[in-house]
Amino acid sequence: MHSKTRSWWGWGYVEDAVTAEERAELTRRTAALLPGADLTVHEAPPVASFGVGASRVRAPRALASIVSEDVRDRLAHSHGQAFRDVVRALLGRLPHVPDLVVRPASQEQVVDVLDWCTGADIAVIPFGGGSSVVGGVEPRVGDAYAGVVSLDLTSMDRVLEVDTASRAALVQAGVFGPHLEEQLRPTGHTVRFFPQSFEFSTLGGWLATRAGGHFATHLTHIDDLTEAVRVITPSGAVTTRRLPGSGAGPSPDRMFLGSEGSLGVITEAWVRLQERPRWRAGASVGFADHDAGVRAVRALSQSGLNPANCRLLDPMEALINAGSPTAVLVLGFESADHPVHAWMERALELCRDHGGTLTEPPRHTGTADRSARTAAADAWRSSFMRMPYHRDALAAQGMIVETFETACTWDRFDSLRAAVDEAARDAMRQVGVVGVVTCRFTHVYPDGPAPYFGIYAAGEWGKTVEQWDEIKQAVSEALISSGGTITHHHAVGRDHRPWYDRQRPDLFGSALRAAKTVLDPAGILNPGVLIDPLRDH
Repeated sequence: MHSKTRSWWGWGYVEDAVTAEERAELTRRTAALLPGADLTVHEAPPVASFGVGASRVRAPRALASIVSEDVRDRLAHSHGQAFRDVVRALLGRLPHVPDLVVRPASQEQVVDVLDWCTGADIAVIPFGGGSSVVGGVEPRVGDAYAGVVSLDLTSMDRVLEVDTASRAALVQAGVFGPHLEEQLRPTGHTVRFFPQSFEFSTLGGWLATRAGGHFATHLTHIDDLTEAVRVITPSGAVTTRRLPGSGAGPSPDRMFLGSEGSLGVITEAWVRLQERPRWRAGASVGFADHDAGVRAVRALSQSGLNPANCRLLDPMEALINAGSPTAVLVLGFESADHPVHAWMERALELCRDHGGTLTEPPRHTGTADRSARTAAADAWRSSFMRMPYHRDALAAQGMIVETFETACTWDRFDSLRAAVDEAARDAMRQVGVVGVVTCRFTHVYPDGPAPYFGIYAAGEWGKTVEQWDEIKQAVSEALISSGGTITHHHAVGRDHRPWYDRQRPDLFGSALRAAKTVLDPAGILNPGVLIDPLRDH
């Protein structure tokens, strides 16, 4: 699909990394925000400097054509895309490298790989698109296995069937977001699922992590778009029935959604489709009082209007990413069936009731383009899409630039926000860094928001991973203690395990462990994710 080169250590394509002009502007803005920060640029070390050893295992001859032992390939599959992953790569600290990268091209080959690894005592780490930010794809499995392979399904990337009557498609799990939409475009349909990682994440990854998309209300999680799945486990295949809904016991789909490759490998799924939107409306609403903006968003979330975009940026987030000195609500509606003027007008009424003011008139369009956006929304969207590249650039300059997200009920939001802010600031003082905390809403529900926090701090080069880990520990404690979830859409992985274990009911954890013993009795699938490995290290 692309002639560009994926970065082995950071986000996206090498050719799309920040330009000299972008870096100069980032440096200027960061120096203004955090005077005194040491913003020296550090380059990624050469691949050869990691001293990656030879593979400890050898694939059967029948699988040789789908196996890679290339060092660059193995390093690229040794980590995800969290801040700590990127910085460790820049520092030359990637101690957990898979022995092989395996790219099956069919379900039969997935079966063969799992059979081989079960018999040879090899851990299997499903990789998806590698965009995990919680240690979910890192081969950090201890020394209880003969070896580790990274299972990459991106060769399985086709839309196999489209049911236009039911508006659903059977899709292979290894497809990246853009290629999925390209294949659906001739039919006039879309999955309408656009996480920030869209370009570099796969359908299987979305399903395995219960990912959240770009849209703020209604059909926000991949759960809502899943009609049926097919999963290959070491004990056999599981294929669920296509149904619009069912009350027949606990949902088998839900058992595998969010299982992070620990119960089986999702190889294909029937996903619900929608017609491509024709009508759009967009507006940016300013709030001098951020708390008033929160109340306006709560009213919108409970109005039944279901805006496609309802992102409230606090003043610091708005200043950094949209150039606004006040809180900004990026508001949008869209439809494939009808104009959305009335929905936008009622939404703006609700905003005015809470002191919101329009920075410019709302924009409307009746075409298939995306022109119904305001200048502030355009600035934020451009920043949003470039954020991962900017994060990498700033990480290479000693900055701590990372995010964490949660969800809570509306009655708990004020206390949760205050607790997180206090915990983050105290932790930054403890580790000796100066920084700011930001907050925006990514998704909103009638009963609560999904706050997405950001940390921008001037770290000390060589210590920023440890500094961030201390901050992460503190804010995670604040989230759990304040009644929030440890993650709204970033999954559990290995990094969130301590807090997930506290959030998850103990008996459910035991049931999950029992399910794994049935589906993966040798315990080879992504050991340590969700539950402890089935064997001692």
